[in-house]
Amino acid sequence: MRRAIIPVAVAVVLVAGRVAPLSASLGGDQTSVQSDRARMLGAMRQVVQSEGFALHEWQSGNGIVVREFLSPGGTVFGIAWQGPVHPDMRQLLGPHFERYQQEAARLLRSRRGHGPLTVDLGDLVVQSSGHARAFSGHAILTRMLPPGVAAEVVR
Repeated sequence: MRRAIIPVAVAVVLVAGRVAPLSASLGGDQTSVQSDRARMLGAMRQVVQSEGFALHEWQSGNGIVVREFLSPGGTVFGIAWQGPVHPDMRQLLGPHFERYQQEAARLLRSRRGHGPLTVDLGDLVVQSSGHARAFSGHAILTRMLPPGVAAEVVR
């Protein structure tokens, strides 16, 4: 089973634009969150106001649960997901996708072993893991984290 993780991760990086679309991209605003959820026919599960950020959680028609973390100014600074299929990383990362894709491909070429794939570009951190029918991960724009909010809340 562990041998399947690397080929799956490579496939996700290479065909990211061919899987189910998800939600607003990192750096987007609350308007983009709502329009993308509506376009996906996603069902809102909850909206939680916390100290320093808001959490919008919804579920797509194909079973992916998406949690979007918005700053008090309404900017998406983090996205987390879990579900039976891998999300569309191009959709999730928006303008940050190309940088992520290049670094992920580089890491996968030189990678030995298994486990989560972590792409850390300083201002963008993406961690993705899983296997068939059980994928999860998160993406954070570190420079957009609201004051007093730790990156670890994006899960």
